[in-house]
Amino acid sequence: MRRTSVLVTIAFLAGFALGLVARSAGMGMLQQRTHTADLAAIEKLHQDEIRFTLSQDPKGLMDFWAEDAVRFMPGSPPDVGKQAIQATNEKFHAQYPGLKVLSYASKFKDVQIEDGWACELGEHESQFKLSPEAPPTNWKGKEFHVLKRQSDGSWKVAAGLVSQ
Repeated sequence: MRRTSVLVTIAFLAGFALGLVARSAGMGMLQQRTHTADLAAIEKLHQDEIRFTLSQDPKGLMDFWAEDAVRFMPGSPPDVGKQAIQATNEKFHAQYPGLKVLSYASKFKDVQIEDGWACELGEHESQFKLSPEAPPTNWKGKEFHVLKRQSDGSWKVAAGLVSQ
């Protein structure tokens, strides 16, 4: 009887250990799938930013900001909230109604994701004309984003800090 209970105990512990290993491997695979999906959604956000910057679509330029976002631009007070960001955008476009973005490229690196939040560092290059008669202007800048995963799995910018 004693030998049977020892064998049963060993079998139980071995099964328990195998279950833990299998569960942790499954969790790792789930985390990897989630991380891959997050990276794909963040890349979509980047592509949307490029597309909407080139077209200067007012609605599109607001779509990648979270409702409670904060944007820091050089020489300006921070825009706190999506409505404040939109107001600043509208003021800029009223000041330069003939603005034309000729080219825009961004490259993000060092994307770190943790618990529905991400941060990233980006470099941007653009060429634009403030009016049809103005000469083209080149601009290079860096940007730091804090991103927030939305309930639908998409990502939005929660904070953006731009430097030149």
